[in-house]
Amino acid sequence: MTWSVVVEDPAFVPCDALARPVNEELRATTTLGRRVESCAGPEILAHTGHADRLDVGAAVVTTAGALEAKLLIHAVVMTREEPVSAHGVERAMTGVLQRAADWGLRHVAVMPFGLGAGNLDIDRAARAMVDAIAGWRPRVLPKTPLQVTFVVETDDEAAAFPRMASA
Repeated sequence: MTWSVVVEDPAFVPCDALARPVNEELRATTTLGRRVESCAGPEILAHTGHADRLDVGAAVVTTAGALEAKLLIHAVVMTREEPVSAHGVERAMTGVLQRAADWGLRHVAVMPFGLGAGNLDIDRAARAMVDAIAGWRPRVLPKTPLQVTFVVETDDEAAAFPRMASA
C-alpha cells in the first residue's frame, strides 16, 4: 500500500471511493464534509438513513452521487457517547482500509478525520491516520495494492502527513 497527499477539493478527485468522517448517523462532522454532501446531491442523504447504531470505527459504503468518486465510504469518528479522539480516528481509518479491501478498491481518497472546532489538530489527526495505515493488517489480502490519497484543503495540512509519518 502506498499513500500521498494532495491539496484539492475532495468532490473533484477521481478515485474508486472517497472516505469522509461522519457521526453515528452518517452525517458530516465538518464544514468540508457538509459541502461534499451538498456536491454529491440529495440521494446521498437518502442513503445515510442507517437503521443500526454505528460505533466509532465503523465504515459504510454507499454510492457517491454526483461526485467524481465512484463510491463514498462513511467513516464514523464520533458518537453521542464517544467524542472525537486520536484513537477513534485511527479506528475509523482502519475501517476505511478494510472496506476498501473488502470491495476490491484500488484508489481511495481520504478527507482528514477528526478536525473541526473542539476536535483534534491536524498533527494529531494525521498521526492517527498514518499510524492506521502502518498498522493495518487486512483480514484477507487484497488482490491489488491500495493507493490512499489524503485530500486536504491547505499546504499546512498537506505538510502534516509526511511530518507525522517521519516523526
